[in-house]
Amino acid sequence: MNENNPLRDVFDAIADPTRRQLIHLLAESEDEVPLHELTAEFEIGRTAVSKHLTVLKEAGLVLDRKAGRETRFRLNASPLQEVQDWVAYYSKFWRGNMLRLQQLLEEEE
Repeated sequence: MNENNPLRDVFDAIADPTRRQLIHLLAESEDEVPLHELTAEFEIGRTAVSKHLTVLKEAGLVLDRKAGRETRFRLNASPLQEVQDWVAYYSKFWRGNMLRLQQLLEEEE
């Protein structure tokens, strides 16, 4: 589970392609984005988009704010640091393996 929000794991939240696309859309925006604008980017309904946003919100990746009758969303990318740290650990593994492979290929020449 995520330290910031024990409701949802960040890896679980980003596992779905629709949620990754929502993160991407929010990251591209310089301001908050209303639900209807996000929904327009998908072939799924408003309720489905809203459910995906709820998962992202539970993981701490999305913040929302009511503005009249409208809900506006923005990205909180800080929980993605957990993903970055995890990937960085395995980057070291692959770098080491690639160096060994390169040395082996050079020895065969």
